[in-house]
Amino acid sequence: MRLPSAGSTKFASDVRDEVRDEVRSAVGERPAEAAFLKFLDSMGGMEGLDRAVGPVRRLVRALPLGRGRDVLHGRQLGHPLHPLLVQLPMGAWLSAAALDLVPGGRRGARFLVGLGVVSAVPAALAGWVDWAEQHEQQMRVGLVHAASNAVAIGLYAGSWTARGRGRRGWGRVLGFAGLGAASVGGMLGGHLAYRQAAGANKSEPVPHLLDPEWQSLGTVGEFPVGEAVRRELGEVPLLVVRQSDTEIHVLADRCSHFSGPLSEGKLADGCVECPWHGSVFRLSDGWNVRGPATAPQPAFQTRVDGDGTVRVRLPGAG
Repeated sequence: MRLPSAGSTKFASDVRDEVRDEVRSAVGERPAEAAFLKFLDSMGGMEGLDRAVGPVRRLVRALPLGRGRDVLHGRQLGHPLHPLLVQLPMGAWLSAAALDLVPGGRRGARFLVGLGVVSAVPAALAGWVDWAEQHEQQMRVGLVHAASNAVAIGLYAGSWTARGRGRRGWGRVLGFAGLGAASVGGMLGGHLAYRQAAGANKSEPVPHLLDPEWQSLGTVGEFPVGEAVRRELGEVPLLVVRQSDTEIHVLADRCSHFSGPLSEGKLADGCVECPWHGSVFRLSDGWNVRGPATAPQPAFQTRVDGDGTVRVRLPGAG
């Protein structure tokens, strides 16, 4: 048996002490971290914000955007457009802050501040359009997120004006204050996206919950022609629409936008409309014909056996 050397023993002891110190530090910080997260989560339950949420939501939904609404949702991209548009104002403002810290950056900083203010307008519009189709908890947090960004835009507009009047010191102060407000807005945007899953594809887990082989759903007679029927395949609810004895369409039932039950939606022109937010999906392949959904529905292959058994499988499952 080989005994450890004194050097290796000391190393192990040092590692143990370091790990113990880190654990103690983490335990000491945990109450503050928990309080911060609880505060963020509690924001979704602030019902007092609903007095503003309702009127603003009606206003956003009433905007005459036509097909531009789907563009602002990001349907053509396959994911929300808002996070992409946000990159320009945030990048411009961060660059302006960097120029404010070095000599000779006065003109460039003012240009970037103005660029950020102008580019924030379409980013905000895309964000509002998404916000108006979210759940109430998300809309409450989203309202605070939007307010933080509005403060940032106002501060940066003031910074641009002050710089133009030769008051560079005041312009820099307003600029750094604007960056702080925009950072708070960005943090809340991350909370919306990752903690509350706003904008995420709710049907993405479906292929990972199913086996790849053909599975039985029942017999043809169990599915009336032209009617939406809900079935379950393991943990996954399905929408089944029978067009004829041999043509049967099957989609994942939970809408990719916010998990609305498509089986309770309206069928028309070979499509189904989600009853919650109005997303429209083609029955034949699950394609999202109209937003706010930015991702299509998982569409199943179907077959009818000689004994009338309906079988389905999802390509790429497993």
